[in-house]
Amino acid sequence: MIHSLSLRNFKCFQRQSFELGTLTLLSGLNGAGKSSVLQALLLLRQSKEQGMLQQQGLVLNGNWVQLGTAADVLYEGADVDELGFGLCGDHAQANWRFAYDRAADVVSLLPGTVEERIYEEDLFGDHLYYISAERSGPRVSFSTSDYLVRHHRQLGVRGEYTAHYLSLFGEEKVQPQVVHPSEAGSSLKTQTEAWMSEVSPGVRIDLAKYDAIDAVSVGYSFARGRLVSNRYRSTNVGFGITYTLPVVVALLAARPGGLVLLENPEAHLHPRGQVKMGELMARAASAGVQILVESHSDHVLNGVRIAVREKLLSPEQLRLFFFERREEPDQLASHVLSPMIDADGRINEWPEGFFDEWERSLLRLL
Repeated sequence: MIHSLSLRNFKCFQRQSFELGTLTLLSGLNGAGKSSVLQALLLLRQSKEQGMLQQQGLVLNGNWVQLGTAADVLYEGADVDELGFGLCGDHAQANWRFAYDRAADVVSLLPGTVEERIYEEDLFGDHLYYISAERSGPRVSFSTSDYLVRHHRQLGVRGEYTAHYLSLFGEEKVQPQVVHPSEAGSSLKTQTEAWMSEVSPGVRIDLAKYDAIDAVSVGYSFARGRLVSNRYRSTNVGFGITYTLPVVVALLAARPGGLVLLENPEAHLHPRGQVKMGELMARAASAGVQILVESHSDHVLNGVRIAVREKLLSPEQLRLFFFERREEPDQLASHVLSPMIDADGRINEWPEGFFDEWERSLLRLL
């Protein structure tokens, strides 16, 4: 588990530290810095994966994240041409420092304090799932990858290998904490269908693998009692079902000690589905999976709050961060607040803009 993350001169943050929970929810207006927290972790992962982090510098553009040039990631009000990242994990701590060369527009590694065991954290291993905000929507077929899926158990940053993953590992058992209350079967595919039924009632997932063209097709049918509909192509079914599928699979497939990073898991979901997504995240966190999620949904937040109230997750395991931009001399800077939640799911403070639009709109209507 990553206990804390610190950033220096990275994007919109001059100096900022985050004490992370088992479940950490990042919220705030667009452009306030939420995505930068996830990007910092992915940048470290990407740089280590390509063999640069320990000896040379940062890989700003790769399979996990694409951040542009070095000038794009340096805080615009930096008082020194240097970036820094700090991690505190279960096994070790690390502080990486990088010099920014304005003439060449590159960053290079400076001497820092890095304990080698930091690379044993799941951020740098195969037990990381990252599902980006831009996911693969309905397709006639989805690609396969034996290397990424079979050998490294990845879903793809856009969830593009989710169908392949389910076809290979659909019969594996999920953790007891994430088993849906209405479904006794504990296989990954059965539980995926159970949680997806909160999005679209009675949905059944039909997978067909075509090795000759390295593809998997996904079809959906719908059950109601003893009645089962015909199979429909994913392109002929609601967009939200396919868009949500990789998020649900990531949360169910993650193992204790694993790390799941999610961007906008509520996209294309109706309010009930968003609340249930919050519950599923809480259940996965209670099973020992560390989750960082960026969300704009008060329904997701309420699903998490209800899970805390119903003892599915302790308030000590949860961290809430609210991001806003404030005017400072000569620039706008990101400011981070951390509301607290109690055992009844109540939040101690509601800063302006923190999931308060429903109340604002209601007051206008009244």
